[in-house]
Amino acid sequence: MLKLIDFYADWCGPCKVMTPIIEELEKTLGDKISFSKINVDTDMETAQKYSIMSIPTFVLEKDGKELDRKLGAIPKKSLGDWLNSYI
Repeated sequence: MLKLIDFYADWCGPCKVMTPIIEELEKTLGDKISFSKINVDTDMETAQKYSIMSIPTFVLEKDGKELDRKLGAIPKKSLGDWLNSYI
C-alpha cells in the first residue's frame, strides 16, 4: 500500500493550511493510501532520517521506499492529481 507522510510543525502557517486538504484527501483516498503525520519538533530523529529541510514536506512511499516528495503548500487538486498518479 502507498503511504503519504506529512512532515509538519504546529507553528507552521503553510502546514496549518494543508491540514484540511490532507484530511479531505484521506477521506477520498484512504482506502488506497495510508496517511500519517510526523511533527518535526517532537520527532526530530525521523525528520533527520528523511532529510527534511523545510515544511510542510509530503513523502510518498511504497514498501518502505520513497517514490516521490512534494514541498510547501499545494492546492488540493494538484496534490490529489499527484497522489492519483501513483495509484
